[in-house]
Amino acid sequence: MTETPVLAARGLVKRYGRVTAMDGADFELLPGEILAVVGDNGAGKSTLIKALSGAVIPDGGQILVDGEPVRFHGPLDARRHGIETVYQTLALADAQDIAANLFLGRERRRGGLLGRVFRLLDSRGMRAEAERVLDELGIGIRSMQQPVETLSGGQRQAVAVARAAAFGTRVVIMDEPTAALGVAESAKVLDLIRRIRDRGLPVVLISHNMPQVFDIADRIHVHRLGRRVAVASPRTHTMNEVVGLLTGALRMAEDGTVEEARPTVPAGTPE
Repeated sequence: MTETPVLAARGLVKRYGRVTAMDGADFELLPGEILAVVGDNGAGKSTLIKALSGAVIPDGGQILVDGEPVRFHGPLDARRHGIETVYQTLALADAQDIAANLFLGRERRRGGLLGRVFRLLDSRGMRAEAERVLDELGIGIRSMQQPVETLSGGQRQAVAVARAAAFGTRVVIMDEPTAALGVAESAKVLDLIRRIRDRGLPVVLISHNMPQVFDIADRIHVHRLGRRVAVASPRTHTMNEVVGLLTGALRMAEDGTVEEARPTVPAGTPE
């Protein structure tokens, strides 16, 4: 029996004037997997991810959550469906502490009169919950009251990922999570992504780092010229084959094997 994708897209189209960023793009994320999305700059993968996270509204096509068609009018709609996104910018408030960042935009208020009338925040409760989430994910940070601006790059990334994992109930999307990190900090973030997957939360990983993709991904979505051209597996395909697929030098046959791409011959031209 075929698994129903947690998040899927069928024939997504997005045009910006004469530029077609998505040209019938398809996408499927299966339960409990890490799906890497790879493609050259300008391939349209960022537009695809923005559509799946509600930041871009497609001109055509369909998005499905657990097999049911949905329409996102903005990122809040995607969040309501349990889809959380960690962008390269991280969207952290540097001057605020870790707990405040974890609950940024979702602040909890105290119960009773203090919360209802005076709108006081439940700072103690948010700190306790933030500590629980970070402990569960194996993220070691000294104090939840520590300002984010005092953290290392890897720790900042971990806070952004922990926020997504805390509130994402269906999918976590990560855009180049190790792009600005060194080797040691990148390894810690990759371990964190594995722990999220192992908790049962599927992850979409956008990355240019092919060794990391092959280290962590269960499947690899190859995007080119605004659409998905192949889905590869680190177990059955090589890194050179995936690079060939995303550059167009190779193509994937119906049986899953990779072969040299045949040049397109204009109509009326003798072969």
